[in-house]
Amino acid sequence: MRIRELLDDKRPALSFEFFPPKDDIGFWDLYRTIESLKPLDPTYVSVTYGSGGTTRRRTLDLVARIKSDIGIESMAHLTCVGSTRAAIARIVDDLKNRGITNILALRGDPPEGQANFVPTEGGFRYASELAAFIRERHVDLCIGGACYPEGHPEAPNLEQDLENLRRKVDAGVNFLITQLFFNNDYFFSFRDRVAAAGINIPILAGIMPILSGKQIKRFTQMCGATIPQDLLRKIEAVEDDHEAVRHVGMYHSTQQCLALLEQEVAGIHFYTLNRSTATRAIYQFIKAYPSAEAHLSS
Repeated sequence: MRIRELLDDKRPALSFEFFPPKDDIGFWDLYRTIESLKPLDPTYVSVTYGSGGTTRRRTLDLVARIKSDIGIESMAHLTCVGSTRAAIARIVDDLKNRGITNILALRGDPPEGQANFVPTEGGFRYASELAAFIRERHVDLCIGGACYPEGHPEAPNLEQDLENLRRKVDAGVNFLITQLFFNNDYFFSFRDRVAAAGINIPILAGIMPILSGKQIKRFTQMCGATIPQDLLRKIEAVEDDHEAVRHVGMYHSTQQCLALLEQEVAGIHFYTLNRSTATRAIYQFIKAYPSAEAHLSS
């Protein structure tokens, strides 16, 4: 089923994101992890897309099995990195033939060792070009896109970032997932600016529980997100205690989710980093929390 249609439900969407392992053992371990999420009834599960050919193939296989064998709606990520138009056309056709109706169209990060993104000859430079290509090839597919509450790190200002987002939506994107953020004010401000610009599609909040101080600092540097100073102080105060960092991160993410649900967010998308224990605990907590339950069961 198309995710955009699932988002028409009054209940907020709750979804998980995983990345494909590099070997067969990891593939089946992750398959079983995702299979164990079935009783939680997530709206959908998405699988990221690596720059290597083997990882790409596992993305396609995993996304297809999640939908056909596990019975959870799935979405495949697709990037512009390292692919020509012809190669992307084959991948999109393959997904469609496997019954996959949802694709997240992304530009992708520069390959390791490159400071700037350089499009592949015969490929695409922007996610908007990729989205337009998918939409033209298969008009019935549901296309998701990324957005940045604090602005894309390469955009000169928020106004230009919003124009780039409009271009992406005009190309055929049906819904948006934000980059990770740790201050809900950024999300609410962004949502208001998008609405004021006349862009009227669902925006899902991307949430990543902090499980490692060093790791989250690296991620935020890459994507341009900021960590609130009070949260950073709490993390740094216990950074040598893995379990303590995990508890601080989970508590903060849980409070974020509850506040987002109170403000009628269209959905919450958990960046799991293939560690479902923390996100599963947060998911189960907010489903059982009285103030959140009213929103999730309406």
